Amino acid sequence: MVVSMPSIHTALEHLPSPYETALSQYDRAVQRLDLDDNVKEYMRWPRREFTVNFPVRRDDGRIEMFTGYRVHHSTILGPSKGGIRFSTNVTLDEVRALAMWMTWKCALVNLPFGGAKGGVIVDPKSLSVREKENLTRRYASELIPLISPYADIPAPDMGTGPQEMAWIMDTYSMTVGYSVPAIVTGKPINIGGSQGRTEATGRGVIIVMLEALKRMGRSNPNNTALVIQGFGNVGSHAAAYAYELGFKVVGVSDVDGGIYDANGLNIPKVRDYVAANRTLNGYPGVDHITNSELLTLPCDVLIPAAMEGQLTEDNAPHIHASLIVEGANGPTDTEADDILNDRGILVIPDILANAGGVTVSYFEWVQGLQEFFWDTDEVFRQLERVLIKAYDATASMTEKQGTDMRTAAQMLAIKRVGDALLTRGFYP
Repeated sequence: MVVSMPSIHTALEHLPSPYETALSQYDRAVQRLDLDDNVKEYMRWPRREFTVNFPVRRDDGRIEMFTGYRVHHSTILGPSKGGIRFSTNVTLDEVRALAMWMTWKCALVNLPFGGAKGGVIVDPKSLSVREKENLTRRYASELIPLISPYADIPAPDMGTGPQEMAWIMDTYSMTVGYSVPAIVTGKPINIGGSQGRTEATGRGVIIVMLEALKRMGRSNPNNTALVIQGFGNVGSHAAAYAYELGFKVVGVSDVDGGIYDANGLNIPKVRDYVAANRTLNGYPGVDHITNSELLTLPCDVLIPAAMEGQLTEDNAPHIHASLIVEGANGPTDTEADDILNDRGILVIPDILANAGGVTVSYFEWVQGLQEFFWDTDEVFRQLERVLIKAYDATASMTEKQGTDMRTAAQMLAIKRVGDALLTRGFYP
């Protein structure tokens, strides 16, 4: 045991840094843009970074200290917007990267938001409901100087969901003395949440996938095999919508591993099993595989919908899919991007592919401010309109610049933020 520890740490040190990946992607895109050098340098930096250390009372009476972060990358186009994740893997480096990607994502789909992200270093599964509420409320209270419906609007992310957003909303509302539904998005419908928000990111991934397949001349879902890494909110809803449309989902995975059936999985049954057991482990009648094996399964479409840094120079040469749709943020590092592009594999970048969540978050924010709510059909109609328009713009830029989809998408987004910055000017 003692001998193995240094090798584990050495391996961790060589994992791709999310922020280095984000900056590398940014540098590639701005090289092709005719932007003022001062603007290029300014947009590489987060506007502000907030670190908090706070106490949480455990059920046995112990006080335990936790560390949380909130990073605002940009507020040029409007209030910052971004999720809050609870995970033992949360780092400031990761949160910086996610905040930057949120800036480009919002700009690409023309939302009046800048990018933010937050997180607490904690395993949410290790907390009781009361402990999770205590942690969420105390973290939210530490963020009070930063958040407001007009400054920074949090949302769910990995390890958080509607209930955590409800606790944040209530904590903020109790602080200011009146109810403020628009302080968060992704909250329960009965306190001002939007129809369609829970499934928005996963559904959006499939909307974008459909557009890509259509342009590739592959419109028959029955002959298209999908593999989805990650079976949380994004992956499970993407799988469910794809299954509903007639696609053959042959492999899915969660943090414990994956399952594979070449004839296609019955996704409703898989979802029922996960709801009952909180894991894919033990699901009957299929091949059980590792997460790494899942990424190189034979398939037509690969949807990485778990964490950043999953597609690397090590596994990129072995991927069989002809189309990759990034349901997660930053799942592909720079070296893997080059390999996949050289192999002719089309990669739909995260800032386009998973923009469905922030798009419906925007709808929820608008509905909350106006106290005027839409039905599910209207939400999904508007979601598809926004994503297809963004896809068209990205595809046009790709063709015009003779580059890949990721660089084209970032060029569009960065140009919009840069132009807005020049119009506003540098303060003072």
